[in-house]
Amino acid sequence: MAADSEKLTVAVTGPTGTFGAGLMPLLVADPRVERVVGVARRPFDPVERGWTSMTYQQGDVRDAEALATAFTGADVVVHLAFLITGTAGRETTREVNVEGTLNAFRAAAAAGAKRFVYASSVAAYGFHPDNPVGIREEWPVRPAKKLFYAQEKAELEQLLGDEVAAHPGLALYVLRPSIVVGPNFIGGKQLMPSWLGGLGVAINSWLASRSGVGRLPVPVPVVVPGISLQLVHEADVGEALLQCVLGAGPPGAYNIAGDGLVTVAELARELGATPIELPESVTRTAARWASRARLPAFAEWVEAASHPAIMDTTKAKVELGWTPRYDALEALRATLTGE
Repeated sequence: MAADSEKLTVAVTGPTGTFGAGLMPLLVADPRVERVVGVARRPFDPVERGWTSMTYQQGDVRDAEALATAFTGADVVVHLAFLITGTAGRETTREVNVEGTLNAFRAAAAAGAKRFVYASSVAAYGFHPDNPVGIREEWPVRPAKKLFYAQEKAELEQLLGDEVAAHPGLALYVLRPSIVVGPNFIGGKQLMPSWLGGLGVAINSWLASRSGVGRLPVPVPVVVPGISLQLVHEADVGEALLQCVLGAGPPGAYNIAGDGLVTVAELARELGATPIELPESVTRTAARWASRARLPAFAEWVEAASHPAIMDTTKAKVELGWTPRYDALEALRATLTGE
């Protein structure tokens, strides 16, 4: 699909998060975008962030009427609002994530928008032993066994597919990023995985006490899982989102990740720790057993280590014309240095 010749009005929910940090500077600077409406529950000043072509519209994604007002005149709606962690209970989280996303899609359709861009996740594929290495977009999204975030991402993609059938005039773009990092990475000072136990918590606490992420003052030995991860820099996610906003490629799902992989051992070394790496087979076996246990909500993320999902990003490169500026290791280092 070719980009529109007329200038666009774009509404963005959740513009102040990690994804918004990558998209908003590109969106407000693009001459093809005339007006941007930032929809958020908490007030913020777009001018303070340098987003001079944006107007703030207060709104909660659980409030369908507020979204209808905010999306009036929008050509494109980008839906970034989503709860990942925090103190909200499961009921509230589901109201925001699932009902809020459906509210946003329906409000965009009612407003006559041309495109709806939804930020999904690699987690929508789930962490299943039969997932291929190099998952392509045609592979089915399937709920994870326990991780609520992954379950909701998979469920939402299926629900949005139903919504598209009911609203064929609204083109749906779905981005499935890998782990998103960068200077505005929410939780970026919690880089050590939660399954490292007390030592990981101690390192995260030290990092959180600093103004920057930095490196540990002394090389601390850390036992780490023997797994590899895909990372993508927030700026590269922003570029992919922009291409969807502009309709640079056909509607559909797109995998987004930086080239290459990073091991958890490399992550630990970049932080100044001395990694003691468990074999991959031991890591996956331990993760599978742990994921079957009754775990507190924050520990459900251990399921992601049982069979990490690794994606193929060819489609985004070919059909969207997207090329990541940062490979996985460069994205990690940019997170640590704040670049």
